[in-house]
Amino acid sequence: MSTEARSFASRLRDLFSGRSLAGALTGGDALPVRLSNRTYAGTRNAAVRELGFDQPLLWVVLSLLAWGLVMVYSASIALPDNPRFANYSHTHFVVRHGFFILIGMVAALMAFQVPMRTWERFAPWLFAVALVLLVAVLIPHVGTVVNGARRWISFGFMSFQPSELAKLAVLLYAADYMVRRMEVKERFFRAVLPMALAVLVVGMLLLAEPDMGAFMVIVVIAMGILFLGGVNARMFFLMALLVVAAFAMIVLTSEWRRERIFAYLDPFSENHALGKGYQLSHALIAIGRGEIFGVGLGGSVEKLHWLPEAHTDFLLAVVGEEFGLIGVLALIGLFLWLTRRIMYIGRQAIALDQVFAGLVAQGVGLWMGFQAFINIGVNLGALPTKGLTLPLMSYGGSAVLMNLVAIAIVLRVDYENRQLMRGGRA
Repeated sequence: MSTEARSFASRLRDLFSGRSLAGALTGGDALPVRLSNRTYAGTRNAAVRELGFDQPLLWVVLSLLAWGLVMVYSASIALPDNPRFANYSHTHFVVRHGFFILIGMVAALMAFQVPMRTWERFAPWLFAVALVLLVAVLIPHVGTVVNGARRWISFGFMSFQPSELAKLAVLLYAADYMVRRMEVKERFFRAVLPMALAVLVVGMLLLAEPDMGAFMVIVVIAMGILFLGGVNARMFFLMALLVVAAFAMIVLTSEWRRERIFAYLDPFSENHALGKGYQLSHALIAIGRGEIFGVGLGGSVEKLHWLPEAHTDFLLAVVGEEFGLIGVLALIGLFLWLTRRIMYIGRQAIALDQVFAGLVAQGVGLWMGFQAFINIGVNLGALPTKGLTLPLMSYGGSAVLMNLVAIAIVLRVDYENRQLMRGGRA
């Protein structure tokens, strides 16, 4: 019997045995995609690799980490010339950033070993821990104040930002909540209101720090998971209108937030150029200097004490100055691919009836994509200035640590998807 005949006979056996309807129809390496409550269809997918995880996703993440490490060094190398950082060496920030990446990788390896069933079981407890830390950071002598904001808890070798943990905790809690409330997802008060109250409590604690940027990301994560979990569209849009109204009220009742909005509209005006529009105006100057191909790695002028927070919130402006439009477009392309890939892994999990795992992966995609969108928009002057770092790239221990843990959880979801597609158990 020829090879083709044996392959066809094998597919027929699979088809009539009921082991893999989609695999029998498409060659054994297909993803079963749910078309309705009871019907499935096979869609062509890349073959499951022996390593059992998504290698392209891992390589893109490592590329962003490496590029970020280089850019943090470039953006911070001149900081010791400033009297504020006179006691630091020129390699202080890059060494610490590399240390944070190392810690994050160790934590990511540990997180990858945890099955999604365990994450689901402990999601409410992790949410409770995040709430306790958000309260603790507001206590004098516990939380550390930097630039007027009380957002960090010092552990000696590094300062931890509870709001970063809160992003992951709310994500896991919202996914677990939707799985538990799946039967009442069409009823507003039983499906949406309890989750909305939980996010409101987190939001009040974050605004007390204040950290409106983290609150915005958490709201988008929670609302996105509710929507992807199947909450009625009319209820979702009603909730979105309420959220927009709430943020508008927060801005209108805060004088310094209103000033930021006005500065964003005209950062080069006499009233804003040396005030609330200072960072944005110099970020735009940096990106303008880069033109198409940039001035070359290390050649940025704006990082020489003109652009504040060049190694954190405004790292993209240094990328734009040193690598030009080509570098900025490449960076945007990497984040678009990363977000799309993570969302695809989530859809795979949901198609395999792993609803919690799928919602978690898609929540991570929303987190990475939305935060990158906000940071890039702020640096390009398309959005008002907001203190959000560029995921996986900007300097910051807590952010890098939690970003890598979140990516590890996505890789775990993909690993379990591949096990299921091989006929094993997650």
